[in-house]
Amino acid sequence: MTRAILAIFGLLLLAGCAAEKPVSELPAMYVNMAEPGAHLDSEVAASMISQYRQNNGIGAVVIDPALMRIAESQAQAMASKNKLDHDVRAPLPKRLSEAGYPATLAVENVSAGYHTLAEAFSGWRDSPPHRENMLKNGVTKMGIAASYAPNTKYQVFWTLILASSDPR
Repeated sequence: MTRAILAIFGLLLLAGCAAEKPVSELPAMYVNMAEPGAHLDSEVAASMISQYRQNNGIGAVVIDPALMRIAESQAQAMASKNKLDHDVRAPLPKRLSEAGYPATLAVENVSAGYHTLAEAFSGWRDSPPHRENMLKNGVTKMGIAASYAPNTKYQVFWTLILASSDPR
C-alpha cells in the first residue's frame, strides 16, 4: 500500500512539473501581421535592420517616433486604397515636409503581401533597390509599420522609412 501511495504521489509530482512547462512565445519577427490586433515590434525591426547594416559595415539606426507615425500613415493609406504605391497619398519628401520632419536624407521601402517581419525583411534584402535603401549610408533613424487589411489582395501593407535629420 505504501508503494502504491508513493507511486501515485510521484506521478502527481511529475504531472505537476509537466503542467508548469513554460509555453514558448513566438519570436517577434515571426508574428503573423495578417491577423486582427497583431502588433509589429519596432524595436525588433530596428535591431534586425541595424544588425544587417552593421554586417555590411554601416552604422545602426534607431527608432524615431515621428518616422513611425509617417510610416504608419503610409501603410494605412496603402491598405485603405488596396494599392501598393510610394505616392498613394503623396511622395515621401512631401509627406516628411507636411509632418514637419527635417529630413536631410530619406529613403523608403514599401511592400505588401508579406505576413511577418521576417518575410518583409527578406523580401527587401533580396531586392536590389530595397537592399540599397536598407544599406543607405548616412541614415540614422527609422520608422516602420505594417497595416492589416483583411479584404484586400495583399492583406498586409508595409512601410519602412530610413532617414537622417543631421545637417550635412
